[in-house]
Amino acid sequence: MEWLDHAVVGFIVILLGTLFLFGELLVRAKGLFAILGTAIMGTYFTYHLSGDIGYWVLLLYIIGLLLIIFDGKVLTDGTVSIIGIILMIAGLAIPSPDLVYGFLVSMAFLIGGFSSFLFLKVFPSRNMWAKMTLKDKLSSEMGYNSINEGYKELVGKRGKTLSPFRPTGTVEIDGEGYSATSGSQWIQSGIDVKVVSVDGTRILIKELDEEEKAE
Repeated sequence: MEWLDHAVVGFIVILLGTLFLFGELLVRAKGLFAILGTAIMGTYFTYHLSGDIGYWVLLLYIIGLLLIIFDGKVLTDGTVSIIGIILMIAGLAIPSPDLVYGFLVSMAFLIGGFSSFLFLKVFPSRNMWAKMTLKDKLSSEMGYNSINEGYKELVGKRGKTLSPFRPTGTVEIDGEGYSATSGSQWIQSGIDVKVVSVDGTRILIKELDEEEKAE
């Protein structure tokens, strides 16, 4: 597998491996992406850890991946995910043969991670980072409206985010609080938004662009 000595090849391998592994976390692909991603990353580590580098580097990568999964399923605020990403990049870059190779695989990891969100346009989402699901009935004492058909009337209305959306959170519309989602977009609190669509109790919002704000 001497072809893995070339930095460009390493870039492509990490790009594809990350794309499929993160894609498995984001969408329901019946385990296919997990198999492809694991096989590709396994090839990378098998070759580069065959020298003097210890397997603790692989442990860094695995711990980082587990932290991202933990954040997505339990905490849902993205903080622990950042630590996980740093550990995964370190696990990939440390065993690389030189600085250029390490830089390229680090960039490949980031590009592959962001590119995996494109799978959301094709495959059904796993709803990672959705600890507070939109199907939960929220009481009026907590500032939310109960689930009702009136949600359909929210389409096109404007509001303001009461909490960060990563990608779920709370939005205020006409003085009422609603649980909503921003899809794959992360939005900070206090941002002007509008309701794009309503599917049952799932309210999809997006940030207003400059043109819309001027209206």
